[in-house]
Amino acid sequence: MKDVSLRTLDAVQAIARLGSFRAAALDLDVSTTALSHMIARLEGDLGVRLFNRTTRSVSLTDAGRSFIDRVSPALGDIRDALDQARALRETPSGQLRINASVQAGRAIAPLVLEFLRRYPEMEVDLVTEGRLVDIVAEGFDIGVRPADLVPRDMIALPLGIPQRHAVVASPGWLARKEAPRSPADLPVQDCIRVRLPNGALYRWQFEKDGEVVMFDAKGRLTIDEAEVARSAVLDGVGIGYFIEQDVAEDIASGRMIRMLEDWTPPRPGFCLYYPGRRNPSAGFSAFLNMARSSKAAS
Repeated sequence: MKDVSLRTLDAVQAIARLGSFRAAALDLDVSTTALSHMIARLEGDLGVRLFNRTTRSVSLTDAGRSFIDRVSPALGDIRDALDQARALRETPSGQLRINASVQAGRAIAPLVLEFLRRYPEMEVDLVTEGRLVDIVAEGFDIGVRPADLVPRDMIALPLGIPQRHAVVASPGWLARKEAPRSPADLPVQDCIRVRLPNGALYRWQFEKDGEVVMFDAKGRLTIDEAEVARSAVLDGVGIGYFIEQDVAEDIASGRMIRMLEDWTPPRPGFCLYYPGRRNPSAGFSAFLNMARSSKAAS
């Protein structure tokens, strides 16, 4: 049995996590051919197949699933040991992996850029996606999401960035329709619905004078991408419900008209969150300190 490198074990985890040799190769910055050879050598050494491969999909075999279940905790311990060793350095170095929603990624981008300027030996891998991931299982150091989506077992640091929604329509749509004065006036057929990554339809939340209204949007058009929903609103298809900063320029330019503004007060903003760590790396600690300082200054 030949020695197995950490890189090979990382490759197994990446393929299992992403469900694709191509995606894992991009994630690891290697060629698909090199990755295939790496896994083939490991399977040859072990004498078992870890993955079922077809032209369309990749999935773990029972042996592969058992292998991942045993190896992942050990790899976590090894990474913690490496982080502990790096923490002894005075100058933060290494890579920080952050998972965020698209809007949260935009919100913390200035902090990330300042972090890179301040610590030239650090790298940041910022992944933005709609689905809420298990940051520990998927190898991230930090997550950034709205406060109400932070898992309860995580340590949360509010970033002090308020979040607000905006109900909007195009001038063309308002030329044909009457603007709603309350959530109850929203037209049944003309609301553009957005489907979340988990398959659920996004509920529109309103609040005024202590009254909270959860609105199940109805309409003929359902979309799973906010940018496409924005295009539909601009095209006069109907009314949309967005994070305010995503349509701020459209509102300022007059391409969209805002409605029900008194029903959309600021809500708790984004939180940076992470699991408890006994020996955080110098880079991890430096980023948290910058986030706390940024919050205090805002």
